[in-house]
Parts: sequence; C-alpha cells; structure tokens
Amino acid sequence: MAGELIYAFRIMRLPLLDAGGSPIGKVDDIVVAPPVQGRQPRVLGFVATSQRRRIFVNAGRLSALDADGARLRSWDVDLNPFKPRVGEVLIGRDLIDKKVGDETVSDVALRSMGDARSQWWEPAKIRLAKRSTIRRRPSYRLVDFDDVPQLFASFAGAEVAAEVARLRDMHASDVATAVRQMPLERRKQLAAAMDDDRLADMLEELPEAEQLRIIEGLDTERLVNVLEEMEFDDLADLLAEMPGEQRTRVLEAMDDDDAETMRRLLSYSEGTAGHLLTPEIVILGPTSTVAEALAQVRDPDWLVSIAAQVFVVRPPFKPPTGTYLGVVHFQRLLREPPMAELTTCLVKEPTISPNMPEREVAERLASYNMLAVGVTDDAGRLLGAITVDDVLDRALPRDWRLRRRPSVHLREEVSG
Repeated sequence: MAGELIYAFRIMRLPLLDAGGSPIGKVDDIVVAPPVQGRQPRVLGFVATSQRRRIFVNAGRLSALDADGARLRSWDVDLNPFKPRVGEVLIGRDLIDKKVGDETVSDVALRSMGDARSQWWEPAKIRLAKRSTIRRRPSYRLVDFDDVPQLFASFAGAEVAAEVARLRDMHASDVATAVRQMPLERRKQLAAAMDDDRLADMLEELPEAEQLRIIEGLDTERLVNVLEEMEFDDLADLLAEMPGEQRTRVLEAMDDDDAETMRRLLSYSEGTAGHLLTPEIVILGPTSTVAEALAQVRDPDWLVSIAAQVFVVRPPFKPPTGTYLGVVHFQRLLREPPMAELTTCLVKEPTISPNMPEREVAERLASYNMLAVGVTDDAGRLLGAITVDDVLDRALPRDWRLRRRPSVHLREEVSG
C-alpha cells in the first residue's frame, strides 16, 4: 500500500530517534539505489550524525519516518562511520541541484510502500525549478520520477547498486543461489556494494570455498565488519578454511572478546559438538523473571531456534557461564505469571560435551525433540548451544547448497 509523500529537504532536518522516541542524532542525507530493469529506485538507508559520527542507518531498521523523526525499531545503533558504496546515490549530495535540461532538481519526494510488517520508501516525485531572466523567482513543477530517467544515467556503478537493491528483498539462501549463477567478478562487485549484515547473511548460505573467493578483494577493516555480523559457528567454519596468515590477521583485527571466542571454537576438533556450537544464546539467571525472559526472546535478531528457549545459569552469564541449571521453553513462559522467577519453571534438560561426535548430537536432538541443546564443560559451565538447523546442515551432503536451484518465482526474478 502506498503512503503519503514526504520530501527530502524535510527528512534531512529530522531527528534520529531511538526505539523509545528519544533523539540520538539527526538525519543528514538519504541513500538511494538506482532503478534497474524497469524496477523503481529504492531508499537503502539514511546518513545521520550521532555522537559526532556520520553513520549509516539501514532503511529496514526504521519503524517510522514522519514529522516527528526517523524512529528506530530497536535500541541498537551501528556507530561505524558511513562509507558510500559503489553505485549508491545520495539525494542531498548528488541529486539536489542537479541539472535536468534547463531545469534544476530542487527536491525529491519519497512515498512509503508496503505495510506495518514490511515497509520501504521509494522516490516518487521530483520538484524541478526553472529560472528566468524575466522573473525574480524560479518557477516550479512536480513530475513523476519516471519522467526523468536521466537522473541516474551518469552515476558509475548504478547497475550494481540497483542489483543489490533487487536482491535485498529475497531470502539469504535465495540470494546465494542467484549470486552463484553470476560470474565471479560480478559477485565481488555485489559483495563490495552490499551492507555488511546482508553480505554476512549471504556468505552463511555459501560453501566456505566460495565465501573465500568472494571476500578476497575486501580490505581488512571491511572484512572484519562483515565477519562480525556472521553467526559464530558459520564464522568458525570460514576461519578454519582461511590460510593461516589471513586467519591470524583477521583475529588480531577483531574485537578482543569476539577473537577470544573464535579461538576457543577453533580449538575444537572437526566433527565434534564444539565445532557446531554457538555462544550467542539467550542466557539469564534463576532470579530473572518471566517478563524479562519474554523481553529477551522478543528480540527479532534472534534466530527462531535460539529464541525458542532461555538457558538458566549461575553468574557469570556470558559463556563460559556459571553452573548450568536448566532451560525454560518459550511456550512455558507464555503460561507463567510475568513476575514469576525462572527458577520456578525451569527444566533440567540434559546437555552434551563439546567432544561429542556430530552424529550423536543429531541423535540427542531427535531423541528429546529439541530445537537446541546446551553444551557444557566438565565443570558444568554452559559453553553455548547447538541448534537443529546447524545439525541438519551437517547431515546433508556437503554439496547440497551447490545443487540447490531457485524456485520458479525466483528464476523469473533473476532473469529480469
């Protein structure tokens, strides 16, 4: 469903609001992907100033864009400095004041599209100004965006940026399938133009050998930013395939805590539970309440298999934790009073050793109908968990991703 128009000049004066509505910065510009193959251009995100830093806010992270400001869906803010990607167009920097024949672009109107669950913005109208030697003030006219296709013609890399915008609505596994059909050079161009989190999602759906080919042209800073967006178990698999010198360089450039975690995961033998586990799980203490647990699992960034249960431990609450006490499943949380403590409703489900063979891990998950199983050390400390999707990935033939084909719908999209 199309919404009302909102103009770029107005947007570029709005505050950036956190999920609670408090201002944390100001919107400076709007990043747009050019049109491709008859598709409309789309807003990729917004450049904002926050804490004296010029940052990028992905359009998908906004819950609202109106007269009050640009409001984030969650409390998380990526404070990495904004760096324009190949083919991206900034409305304020590149389009405003751009000449179109004997007229000049004076403003760009965006229209919200989609619904409450999935919303995005597209450039819809262009306000053109024309100056005359007779009149003191310019005359204005409003035209459809389709009437000025030449706006994007002069931007290098526009086709790549538009392709990235087209792929962003597809599931990561479908993106990987589509990208695998492209020449290696085009894959690298797309990787250079993708957002860090989107590129990380795609890499997780590719065999490690193809991952290495795609990322080989990225500088260390960009590479680390992308790798830190990957799930720990997928990242461990990729690092294990890297040449030793490259792996050392990446680990030294990573956040100290993340690097320590990765070194621990890499220490486990191939084919064992430790090689599959992820330390990124929902962990709380026994005196935490049901309401606190529900607030944690409500976070949309959690995988479904991770958010299905809360692991309860003694402090500390970061793996390796204190003593593992049990688990509370999501359905049980829904049946308990909000202020009930987790210790009153936890189940002491069995855990596994990090040295357990992968096949036995699969058998344990199947025997107990688990979506995830906790992994503990000899002292009973929780190291992380293994999810059923990761076990399934290992149970399938190693080349199953290579044999996967897109659906009929996707095949039509890829062909344009």
